[in-house]
Amino acid sequence: MTDTLFPPVLNGHADPQVSLLKFVPEPVVDVDERLDVEAVDRPGNPLADWLTVPDAPILPAWARSVASLRANTVALGRLCLWHARYHALRVPKYAFRMAWLATKGLWRAVRGLWPTLTAHDQTAPVKALRAQTKAKPEDVETAARYALAHRQRTVTRRWRWGAAATAVAATAVGWWLAPLPVQAGMVAAVTLPLAYLGRGDDVQLLDNPTPPLRVDMSAQQLNDALRAAGLLKAGKGDDDGPRVTCVMGPVRDGNGWAVIFDLPKGGGKTAADVLAKRTAIAAELGVDEIQVIASRVRAAAGGNAGRVSMWVADDDPYLGTPNPSPLVKAETFSVWDPIPFGQDARGNRITVPVMWQSLFFGGLPRRGKTFTQRLLTAAGLLDPFVRHYVADGKGGADWMPMKAVAHRLVMGAEDDAVEALKAMLKELLAEMERRFVLLRGLPVSVCPEGKLTPSIVERYNLPVIFVTIDELQEYFTAMEKDDREQVINDLCRIARRGPAAGFISNYASQRPDAESVPTKLREIITLRYSTQVVDQTSSDMVLGKGKAAQGADASVLSEEHKGTGVLVTGPASFVTVRADFLDGPAFSELCQRGRALRVKHNQLTGDAVGDVTAAADQAGFSIAPVLSDCLDVMRHTDRMHTVDLLDRLVNVDEDRYGDWDAERLAAELDAAGVDRTTRQVKVSGVNRAGYRRADLEAAVPAELLLSARRVEGTPATEPATDTPSSGNAESA
Repeated sequence: MTDTLFPPVLNGHADPQVSLLKFVPEPVVDVDERLDVEAVDRPGNPLADWLTVPDAPILPAWARSVASLRANTVALGRLCLWHARYHALRVPKYAFRMAWLATKGLWRAVRGLWPTLTAHDQTAPVKALRAQTKAKPEDVETAARYALAHRQRTVTRRWRWGAAATAVAATAVGWWLAPLPVQAGMVAAVTLPLAYLGRGDDVQLLDNPTPPLRVDMSAQQLNDALRAAGLLKAGKGDDDGPRVTCVMGPVRDGNGWAVIFDLPKGGGKTAADVLAKRTAIAAELGVDEIQVIASRVRAAAGGNAGRVSMWVADDDPYLGTPNPSPLVKAETFSVWDPIPFGQDARGNRITVPVMWQSLFFGGLPRRGKTFTQRLLTAAGLLDPFVRHYVADGKGGADWMPMKAVAHRLVMGAEDDAVEALKAMLKELLAEMERRFVLLRGLPVSVCPEGKLTPSIVERYNLPVIFVTIDELQEYFTAMEKDDREQVINDLCRIARRGPAAGFISNYASQRPDAESVPTKLREIITLRYSTQVVDQTSSDMVLGKGKAAQGADASVLSEEHKGTGVLVTGPASFVTVRADFLDGPAFSELCQRGRALRVKHNQLTGDAVGDVTAAADQAGFSIAPVLSDCLDVMRHTDRMHTVDLLDRLVNVDEDRYGDWDAERLAAELDAAGVDRTTRQVKVSGVNRAGYRRADLEAAVPAELLLSARRVEGTPATEPATDTPSSGNAESA
């Protein structure tokens, strides 16, 4: 028999004429007809909790797969082999130590057996009777008792010493007559017990392969540190007060101590309070704050608002030889996959997904900010279906190798470079709008979410666009107010709307205050990374307001932490990362490989096609360095005064061009084959000594000029039809 379920009352009526609800009420369904609910789980079953199968794995994590078992077995074999080699190397040392311990054991054995051999248990009565005899010489009975006791002790001593001498003699004769293996066994049978007897707390037979701990940690130390930091209430009298509940540990985990604990209830403290007190906790534990890695355990991992995971390193985990980037050995890479970025304090690999994201890098100069920013751009070099737009406000050599690949490359923050940047942003906005028109016209079967997909990239030739701008503050400082506002608005539009069209914004700046990088631009960035900064205020400017209070504080980094920074990936997600190392020559090689990939897939476009120096590098033709550098710094103009040209050359390579003057430059260019058609050029109405780009290009072999014709066209912006062709969808 089943219960009848009555229909719900709608709008105050059991059978309403008009329903104000926007949905149709579900029809009455019998409970037994709900096949997705088991009988044991139905309401009212008193045995439901008792019969519920625990939602927990039967096997431990290391035994749940064949691969895990195999890996752990191999690791155990490596560990055993290492210990065997460690102790085998110390066998001579152990032999001397064994002899010393056996000698100590022999002394202790003799000292322990001496009372037995000398019948010490019978000496006391003999001494007592001797004293009584001396006191009363006339007492015959006492004298007889003394003589009897003395004789008994003498007999016992002779018997015991005789038995011991017989045992030693028999052992010596047996050892002398025994073969060599038996002799070795007899020596071991005697030496090992004696060495065991000679051991002590200060002397052990085998060396300990584990070095002494630089940092010690116990539950008591943890509670004391938290109480001193004001996170636990102090007790009264002999009572220590509330204590944390250690869910795990403290236990050794790699090169440090790991612990997961719950704060006591009733104290009014949360995990966020612990993260904010990291410096105080580190001081109480006797370590640097950089060694304390703390995070909140969220509900998805079985945590709560008061559960904290903490790892205390033995030493600074971010020092030492940097790890080379795996991109150096990779042949190709897809930016649709997370990009290898670095390692955290425990050595775990950190990857950064860049699709649908925008990135911002900040920090003090010469802390590895640009090197770190280049890691993400380098991954895009190995994907032929990625188009690069690059601007470097500093105009140095860091981004110059991108001339071999970049569709647009802007170097420096001079007037011509600023105009080139504005033109590049205008081109990007036009391309973004064109893509949205195209994506809106695609059928749902091709573009289900209205965003770019890998199949759309190749089918309609819509490569992912990587927008990399370094030293933003240089451009904003060089611009007038109106131009500055326009550029900021353009960058905001690209960072806000561009990801859906396949745009990845990769910006970087030094201390990003309201003057250098406005808040409205920084606040729409989804991923942020900061190297060392001067204080928590500067850290929050890069990573977001209030992040330092949550534990994401880049000001705790020191001058030695080059290439190390705090990566914020979400409102409550952050990690301190030691970025992979990718030096200048390796980055240049990746640029050349990226150019070859794009030539192979017919994806080399824009400035890279017409770059003479890049074409020369690809063809293996050698151009004089001064000629190559002059062509690079004059990439945005067709003429330049000599004074400005020298300043830009010094910015590119101060060591080479720092002491050059106009005569030295003219002589070097003349030796490189430059024939100047005129020595005076007019720039902005001013006629001075200078150079024309055409004269410099004339010194390059003609075949290189023919193979490197500049492509200046901008993509078309006509609306796409509902059924676009599968051919080339853009003309770049």
